[in-house]
Amino acid sequence: MFTGIIEETGKIRQIVLAGSSGQISIQANRVLEDTRIGDSIAVNGVCLTVTDIGPDGFTADIMAETCRRSNLGQGKAGDLVNLERAMAADGRFGGHIMSGHIDGTGVIQSCRREENAVWVSVRTEPEILRLIVEKGSIGIDGISLTVAKVGETEFQVSVIPHTGEETALLKKKPGDVVNLENDIVGKYVERLLGPTWPNAKKETGITMDFLREYGI
Repeated sequence: MFTGIIEETGKIRQIVLAGSSGQISIQANRVLEDTRIGDSIAVNGVCLTVTDIGPDGFTADIMAETCRRSNLGQGKAGDLVNLERAMAADGRFGGHIMSGHIDGTGVIQSCRREENAVWVSVRTEPEILRLIVEKGSIGIDGISLTVAKVGETEFQVSVIPHTGEETALLKKKPGDVVNLENDIVGKYVERLLGPTWPNAKKETGITMDFLREYGI
């Protein structure tokens, strides 16, 4: 479990793929504290299991599904990545609930400064966009952000100076691919309300009247 509050930006040292799977090595410092082999670290929002630890970095395996769903398979040596260790039980919950399981990717369309903030517009697929709501939460490359606007093909977030300084987001440019994780609450609600594939019959028994009756 993660919160989307980035602890540091690391740097990709090497990605070695055999087909669509392989290993990634990342230079890091802070996230190595108290980390052991087998622990989870979110890399650009992707939950990875640490397989090796050195004095200034760690290594993790990446599966074919990881490459299909995220931007890690497109990474190269020198790229900056956002890093967060799994949330400690006694830690503060500063962001929102994030699983580290990426739903898909988006493409940065524009970055526009407005006084002390920067508006970032991201285009993405309809199946991801339908679960994004204005003033809700979205994970972009592992960063917990508040959705400012939602359009038909894209959404926008407004990035405060601290987030810009502590993450790699504002170092990206239009055309760059980012990882997206929808709010997990929205995904569970959609699933409970019934199947979403074409021609599927929704027979869960959960209706708006049922929800109102139970105060939801």
